[in-house]
Amino acid sequence: MDTESLFAIAERCRSPAALATLIEAQGHSYRKAGAAMLLTSRGKTVGSLSPGCLEADLALKAEEAVTANRHAIAAYNLRPEEDAVWGEEIGCGGTLRVLLEPLTDELRSALGEVVRSVREGRGARLVRRLNGDRLAYEVRPSLIPVGSDTSRRDAETPFYESLHYPSERLLIFGAGEEAAATEELARGIGFRTIVADWRPALCGPGRFPSSCTIVGDAAEIVAQLQVGKTDFVMLASHNLRRDKEMYDRIVPLRPAYLGIVGSKARIGRLLEGTAPPSFVKAPIGLPILAEGATEIAVSIAAELIEWRRRLRASYGEGRQSP
Repeated sequence: MDTESLFAIAERCRSPAALATLIEAQGHSYRKAGAAMLLTSRGKTVGSLSPGCLEADLALKAEEAVTANRHAIAAYNLRPEEDAVWGEEIGCGGTLRVLLEPLTDELRSALGEVVRSVREGRGARLVRRLNGDRLAYEVRPSLIPVGSDTSRRDAETPFYESLHYPSERLLIFGAGEEAAATEELARGIGFRTIVADWRPALCGPGRFPSSCTIVGDAAEIVAQLQVGKTDFVMLASHNLRRDKEMYDRIVPLRPAYLGIVGSKARIGRLLEGTAPPSFVKAPIGLPILAEGATEIAVSIAAELIEWRRRLRASYGEGRQSP
């Protein structure tokens, strides 16, 4: 479950519960730092931080945190050569630190603010600060590059802060078979998908029921969507002239990613001998010797995940004090 959906559930939760957030992961880890889950006093859980090996212990520690009405940190050493209990039993090979926070009204309010900011496309930083022995919460904009002069400087290091991003847009130009297969996978990994084509028959609601569709030429599509620096674009029309028109309009906008479907020979003709910018991936997809629309879509989806990680890393990572 994505963090936005989890936070929305937590905001509405009125039974005693704790939010568990993975604040540090070294070595092998099932989830990355920033992942979260909700544990209620009724034994219900939403989300996960492990394949199931830590949740029972986390539930006990969460109940203790709720009873004490104070945050706590649970540490796990899963290296078998260092911890004869967790390491031998699980053997995942990493170390984890999990922040457990009672679901107070203040935390619920902060989580709701994060959800609304993400859904409005702005993203958010959820900042935790120590106020005595309690945590205080503040929500800030997230999409500020690290080192930017416009970013607010902290007078003191936060106890922990996590970044929450709006779902990136993926514009797929060309509504062919690769588009249909990629659109479905891309939505499954959290992208907001838009399929565009000049042929109305390929953009009917029955073909892409869960995606926004646009019919028009390159100029109309780009003007309507206002492609920006956090957008992802896939050129897959299999029409050289149409792809070239879209490429020429997209490149000056410098999106986060522009992938082009086709052979190296075809892409060479499209680029007309010029070197593509660093954000252009041609041919699109990871080199897994994919065949057919479904396998090609898998290679593209994997590449989208990789490039999305790079984009989000440019805005910094969650951090905590020593």
